[in-house]
Amino acid sequence: MPTEQGNAQDSSRPAATRFGRRRALLAGGAVLAAGIGAAADELARGDRTADRATPGAPPTETAIPFHGARQAGVMAPQQPATHLLSFDLPRTSAATDRKTLRGVLGALTRTLAAAASDTPPDPRLQDGGASRLTSLVGIGPALAARLGLNVPASFGELPAFPGDRLDPHRSDGDLLVQLCAADRWTLTVVAELADRAAHTAGAVPRWTQSGFMPHTAPGITPRNLFGSKDGTANPDHAAAEQWVWGPSGAHRDGTVLVYRRIRMDVTGFAALPENQRDQVIGRRARDGVPLSGTAEHDEPDIFAKNPDGSYVIPATAHVRLASPRFDGGARMLRRSYSYDDGPTDRGLLFCAFMRDPAQFTRVQNRLAARDALNPFLQHRASAVAYVLPGAAPAGILGEQLWT
Repeated sequence: MPTEQGNAQDSSRPAATRFGRRRALLAGGAVLAAGIGAAADELARGDRTADRATPGAPPTETAIPFHGARQAGVMAPQQPATHLLSFDLPRTSAATDRKTLRGVLGALTRTLAAAASDTPPDPRLQDGGASRLTSLVGIGPALAARLGLNVPASFGELPAFPGDRLDPHRSDGDLLVQLCAADRWTLTVVAELADRAAHTAGAVPRWTQSGFMPHTAPGITPRNLFGSKDGTANPDHAAAEQWVWGPSGAHRDGTVLVYRRIRMDVTGFAALPENQRDQVIGRRARDGVPLSGTAEHDEPDIFAKNPDGSYVIPATAHVRLASPRFDGGARMLRRSYSYDDGPTDRGLLFCAFMRDPAQFTRVQNRLAARDALNPFLQHRASAVAYVLPGAAPAGILGEQLWT
């Protein structure tokens, strides 16, 4: 499970007041030892204008624009709660299935744009101010291959990894939708609307999954369900253009989402002595400082050694094996969430964006082979999707798929 993605920093986490509607009391953490969504503010500057409030005035609650060159579900600051929906398209003929896909993408575009607006048509979204809803829509590799869609050449299925225990009923899909908002109410309503729109247009629901992030003061790194500090690093704008977004051309404003549902043995990990937990992760739990450093945001020195020749960050430490230094500096944009589906099923919804999914494969192969966290993790579901470029106000998502 890749988690350590470099040391590019963006300290501008969105203030709690910016999310303002029916805030859920969210507990638990969103990632294991790496960046989540704080850097999205930096990424958004190139495509969406940040909210600007008059000094001394209350924060402005405005809708996050749905339309733009890139989808808001990747560009906007990460929201406290998420809901993912996966759909399949019944197989008929290529021509019919292409027509169905166009219809589904058109229906989702209209539904999600309306729900994210300042004046959503559904009365259940009208009473609490702007919803701050963001969303993304992606295409699965099997559908792309079946219909000959114009997706990046590097996009394809993930391989099987050692130790995977994937539930096929909670994995994969022809289309993937991720909704993010400040509260569960908004997500529940919009998920219903999106499901109805997609189903009416011909898609069949496959699976859904909800997740959450902790309520954390601005400038404070949140913790995950293992108690480790998370959100230490994500690529800045320049690095994201190199490693996250597609190359120039039709795919420049698209990216690839890798999703993994990872069950965490919270009780088993907590039973370890604190020093041993730190050695497993490669950071001190109490303050997030890498074992090789003196401050939380120091880049982990994976080559530093003790006088006896052993690595300061152990060879099997999670952050060492996930280090971008082993991948030529390649970094993922992490926007992960925690989940809690019962006392024996809690963990991480790993959501990472990258130009080439082979990057995830390289990191995950290292982790699957040697990660000291493996006894406490089970990968139970997986999906990969090409996140489409955004839609213009008069257009629909996926227009580039047919070129």
